[in-house]
Amino acid sequence: LSGKWKIQIIAVLLFKGKLRFMDLLRVVDGIAAKMLSKELQDLEANQLITRTVLHTKPITVEYEITTYGRTLEKAVHEIVGWGIEHRKKIMQG
Repeated sequence: LSGKWKIQIIAVLLFKGKLRFMDLLRVVDGIAAKMLSKELQDLEANQLITRTVLHTKPITVEYEITTYGRTLEKAVHEIVGWGIEHRKKIMQG
């Protein structure tokens, strides 16, 4: 789970469910298409997400959290909660 993007990608897929590549690109703020592609490949290699190719025209690819990837849900919620509390603390000065 190293790097800047993997936790964000996992969180988006946990909270929003199955998404197409372009939807992920729009939702994960600031990530480039090439980086998203690389991070998705890494997550798939680690069995945290699945990639499904739909035989549409044009071809559509959907990404979804695996059952194994869902084991990270509690950790992601903890990180999000910590981030919210941290933001409040910083804003209070």
